[in-house]
Amino acid sequence: MGNFFKEFKEFAMRGNVVDLAVGVVIGGAFNNIVNSLVADIIMPAVGLLIGGVNFTGFKIVLRKAQVEGGQIVSPEVDLNYGNFIQVVLNFIIVAFAIFLLVKAINAFHAKKQTDPKPAEVPDDVKLLTEIRDLLKDKPTP
Repeated sequence: MGNFFKEFKEFAMRGNVVDLAVGVVIGGAFNNIVNSLVADIIMPAVGLLIGGVNFTGFKIVLRKAQVEGGQIVSPEVDLNYGNFIQVVLNFIIVAFAIFLLVKAINAFHAKKQTDPKPAEVPDDVKLLTEIRDLLKDKPTP
């Protein structure tokens, strides 16, 4: 049983798992930002462009609610396609933002991986190297 917990600890503390956990937490926070961006900024602008319509209110009523004596006996059944449009727009924005983030990270890593040109050898070192090579070629008496 002790070996099991040791293996689990090694698994949980592996870099990939910790990175994944951090990514999930940041992704959750990022999701809130994107939802606010879509709901509070983009969708009102799109709604204004199409005549002040709020997408989240778009729906097709399949069956109206049945009310008897002021009480709802059967709730309304509807297809909320406006909400679906908003969720699809959220997805597109999140996917685009992640694409830009990954593209920036890849560009950063590409710059990091390119080897800089080796430093030019100073003249005195070149001269000493030539002298050394000449001395190697000279026969010993």
